[in-house]
Amino acid sequence: MKQRANFWYQKGNYALHYTELTTDHPGHAWREGMVSGNGTNGYITSGSPYSDSFIFQHMWFNFPSADPRHIPAELTEQLEEARQNVFQQNDQWTIKHDNGQRRSRTFYYSYHPGHQLRLHLHNESEVTEYTRWTNYETAETGVAYRNTEGQWVRTSFTSRTDDVSITRLQHSDQGSKLHLTLLIDDISHMSGVHGSMSEVKALRYKKLVDAEAHYIAQIAHYPAYADSELREGGYAGVTGVVIVNGTKERIVLDDTDEQMNVGKEQNPAIRIQDADAIYLITVSGRTHTLGDIEAFADQSQYDLLDQLIQHTNEVIQKYTSTEGIFDYEGALAAHAVWQRAEFNAVEFSLAGDNSDKYADNATLIERQKASLYRLNHAFVEQIYNQGRYAMICSSGASAPRLCGMWTGEWDPGWRGIYTLDANVNLQVAAMNTGQLTEAQCGYITFFLRNAPDFQLNAQMAYGMHDAIQISVNSDGDRAMHVEYDNDYPFEYWNAGASWCLLPIFEYWQCFGDTELPIVPEMNIDRLQALLSVEDGGLADEAFERLKKRGTLKLAKDILLPLLTKQANFWEQICTPKYFTDQTGRSRYEAGKTELLPGERYMILPAYSPENHPIGYNSTITANATMDISAARDGLNMTIQVEQALQRPGYEVAIARWEGLLAQLPDYRYDTDGALCEWAMDDYIENNNHRHLSHLYAAWPAYETQTNPALAAASSIALHNRDVFNTEDATAGHGWMHKALVHARLKNAEGVQQALLPMTEDGYYTSLMTDHDTNRRNDCYCTDTSFGVVAAIHEALLYSNTGEIEVLPALISDWKAGNMYGLMARTQVKVTQLSWDIEAGWVEVKLSSLRSAQAIKLSCGIAWTTVSVDGVEAKGQMDGSSAYITVDLHKQQGVTVRFHLK
Repeated sequence: MKQRANFWYQKGNYALHYTELTTDHPGHAWREGMVSGNGTNGYITSGSPYSDSFIFQHMWFNFPSADPRHIPAELTEQLEEARQNVFQQNDQWTIKHDNGQRRSRTFYYSYHPGHQLRLHLHNESEVTEYTRWTNYETAETGVAYRNTEGQWVRTSFTSRTDDVSITRLQHSDQGSKLHLTLLIDDISHMSGVHGSMSEVKALRYKKLVDAEAHYIAQIAHYPAYADSELREGGYAGVTGVVIVNGTKERIVLDDTDEQMNVGKEQNPAIRIQDADAIYLITVSGRTHTLGDIEAFADQSQYDLLDQLIQHTNEVIQKYTSTEGIFDYEGALAAHAVWQRAEFNAVEFSLAGDNSDKYADNATLIERQKASLYRLNHAFVEQIYNQGRYAMICSSGASAPRLCGMWTGEWDPGWRGIYTLDANVNLQVAAMNTGQLTEAQCGYITFFLRNAPDFQLNAQMAYGMHDAIQISVNSDGDRAMHVEYDNDYPFEYWNAGASWCLLPIFEYWQCFGDTELPIVPEMNIDRLQALLSVEDGGLADEAFERLKKRGTLKLAKDILLPLLTKQANFWEQICTPKYFTDQTGRSRYEAGKTELLPGERYMILPAYSPENHPIGYNSTITANATMDISAARDGLNMTIQVEQALQRPGYEVAIARWEGLLAQLPDYRYDTDGALCEWAMDDYIENNNHRHLSHLYAAWPAYETQTNPALAAASSIALHNRDVFNTEDATAGHGWMHKALVHARLKNAEGVQQALLPMTEDGYYTSLMTDHDTNRRNDCYCTDTSFGVVAAIHEALLYSNTGEIEVLPALISDWKAGNMYGLMARTQVKVTQLSWDIEAGWVEVKLSSLRSAQAIKLSCGIAWTTVSVDGVEAKGQMDGSSAYITVDLHKQQGVTVRFHLK
């Protein structure tokens, strides 16, 4: 263990300053706060000594609006018109409402925070020796400081075991007692309420404290919009209060004339005096059945509140001794066993910058800012660990939102939703190779929960059956096509199903076939039509058997049915009427029913987020390269799962998809050799853009690994983005995407140059991240934090079925280091990857999850000889690349050492 600021803990970060969250001007101070979570419940805490704030979180909190929750009929009716105008290159065509007016976009619901609990401590005097910290192995945050009455310590964590957040406050080390007031801040005093989302003020809520001061709570009723599934819904948060010695009492503070607050007493609170210890146990939840909003003010019974109070009471009873003392350490230990194992499954370290290894967060950030051309090794280690920690905390129940699972404001950037054309994709990119154990179930739950809407999208946008089309966004509850207009024609984004199913496919590659529990959030009763490769879905009897079993088999019940439905999408979007002839010329023939030899389908309409060709004023295009790559990738995934399962008739299915693969559009290359963003001769490339959609073949797919010419063209295209993107190169997701593509293209210095910009001003002192390099949109966003983890994985280890390459894109400054525990996408655990370039060796230890397999193993650093378990092995050549074949057997580790040139 290492001593940091007088506190003993093993792995985490710490800061020597705090940013207090005030109620008069809350602003964005909450973003500097420390976070914890279990994927469902969590919190953000400022760490202020005397006026600490806890903003509680719940992954499923959604604030409704009056925007529609159904796909308008106009969408279906405009398909052929859109196709014709794209084919004729009419960039003035507009998407219209039924009334003939140009369509304006509508939006999904917005993520929102829970209650903001304020701890106002009365033992105030000058503060010295202040420290706040986050312990990655326990998901515990802490605050310590000294004043005239001694040293004070309080700690908190969100339990994975008990699904509550627990805070402990203790008397000072000199025995001074605790005196404080617990209150809940007005919603109108929280960040974002007075912004553009005025619907917040239509909310109604109450603050509640029971007569014995056992709990303090907030319950709220959402605005009652007619078409909203939450029109009778609301949310609540309960904080149970346990004290050791001293007294606690219910008090009523002055009214604040809060219009949203309809409680009979606006401001009940709890006063605690002369306590030796205080324990706060908090849980949040939501309901669809709170009742009519008009009756809410007079309502006195709430099923949701009763359930949450019961939950906190059960946890209190579980950890309360016969002497009546709450066992905080026991509650922490029960949770920490899982948290410690999950976090420590993978470890990363670099040699160098040793004097910074135990610096506080602000110092690390300043050291990195001063390092303009290289990544400070201590900073890299810390942001890797913080990213991994936050990934764990926001995983298990769903996919991570744009903000992971944390927001302190009521109008978060982009509504805190799930964005599926880059952000979520980046955020889950490391979950499989990073050996997480619950993130995959959360991600699959999210996908299945939205899958009925994905099926509806394909039907309404393209008139398809038995197919799925992913929406660009989702609020977690719904993902139907409502967000679209001419600037953002999301209804014609076609690549989503392939991209979003790839992490599930990688889960299968890494860990093999498995079964996942059916959880309520999947909404299993809506999935009968989707959990079968057959058109129409599962028969009633088969569906009832599946539900009774209570689990879903990864390959048979999830991957193959969903991959088949995305393959159906590609098959149905390809119509023989629109094609390119043997010379590559675009053609349209009404009534044409099949392609002739040498002809290729066109994919249209298409949308390459969020770009358009130079001189072409519409983003609705044809033959987007992302679509071509995603179709190839999606069809190949389908074929691989068919081959693995070998269900009856699988040969026919494989032949069907191989035939479609052969008729997809060819890629197009620009005059400089670059892979074009659109495979259309009439389009002029536009490289002044942050998105790298056209490089899908490099990442997330693997096509460039076996096609050197495509890899070279992708490298040129990536270089063009570096040179010409001068106006919008601030978004973290753009830089993280670029880092991952560079890693796959084995450009080590490109990885570093892509990671550097977000280190300039992208990190808060909590080591959480902003959306932009310069915070231009001022959006709390975790795709940078999580994307860094994925980029480091890819730079140190490339893998695909049957092959592993170590150090494919090792940054030149990373002369020596270690990575323990990565998973390779071939059911192999890389128990250790160590290197010392100056000493001339790279060593890797491999362990197979399968009974036996042969692995093609290579090293990205030039080597002369190689040994396997101490015995020299003979290398082989694949083009210009050297490799060895390693035979692996389950439970028999193999050590391979490359001796460098």
